[in-house]
Amino acid sequence: MKTVRWGVIGCGDISRKRVVPAINALEECELTAVARQDASLAESFAGEFGAKRWYGSWKDLIEDSEIDAVYISTPVYLHAEQTIAAAEAGKHVLCEKPMGLNTDECGKMLDACRANGVTFGTAYYRHFYPLVHRIKELILSGEIGDPVTADVQACEWFDRKPGEPRAWLLNKKMAGGGPMMDFGCHRIEVLLDLFGPVRSLNSEIFNLHFTGREVEDTALLSLLFENSVHSTLRVSHAVMEGRDTLDIFGTRGSLHVPVLNGEILIVTNTEGERSEHHPPHVNVHQPLIEDFTRAVLEKREPVINGETGRTVNQILDRIYSPLA
Repeated sequence: MKTVRWGVIGCGDISRKRVVPAINALEECELTAVARQDASLAESFAGEFGAKRWYGSWKDLIEDSEIDAVYISTPVYLHAEQTIAAAEAGKHVLCEKPMGLNTDECGKMLDACRANGVTFGTAYYRHFYPLVHRIKELILSGEIGDPVTADVQACEWFDRKPGEPRAWLLNKKMAGGGPMMDFGCHRIEVLLDLFGPVRSLNSEIFNLHFTGREVEDTALLSLLFENSVHSTLRVSHAVMEGRDTLDIFGTRGSLHVPVLNGEILIVTNTEGERSEHHPPHVNVHQPLIEDFTRAVLEKREPVINGETGRTVNQILDRIYSPLA
């Protein structure tokens, strides 16, 4: 059996809870090395998860001749530099979201991967949710008629102090933006998957509570798709009561998702209301990493490729730089 030998750059929560367990669970994968700026933590992580080697520098990791692919799990401002260097070293790249700080970076990342003949993917793992697939089926079946509007809310309380885990998400140079950049991008990808290309958009970003922040604490996006569906997306770091909802209203019914990361789908139409259950994989990264691994072995594009990542970034550019 052919095996993809992985190197993981960045050993934070995502790598610990999802990425590395997914790699270790797949027969076609091998965890060869990990890299983290704190070498002692990299060594400890490697020992915990069975990596053959560890590095205190990501640049050393990508020069490892026994690594075929890298997973980049670092702050957004590093994605472009690390992807380009990995591609030039002949490594396939699966990169955390958002793909880059802006569309220009995304273009350079794609150019480097294509020039060096390596596979590139972006970690929009919600694309693989059974719940999202079922929503697409129901829309295509006509069960709710023609979709007219879709509303998404994703809100949480997030107030990290300097030095605390994930505090970099509040640093504009490192993160690029606030909640719209961080988890709003996931919902943008879902909406693009459900409704296709965007015709026009409007957006507003605010600091409604955390007035001294470099990045927004709340944002609102309005999308009009080419198929005439209209959608709103509201995100916030400034509310106590969390939200993770998706509601789609059509001419003959509606679809309601109380928790996008959950499993429940409520279908309402002329025949009444029913609940369906479509749970995600226990490790939501596993289908993503499995598809990318097979793409490398089969020499094909992954389901979530670089163009998907760049398209999301094009929308983010228009949110954060309206004149771009």
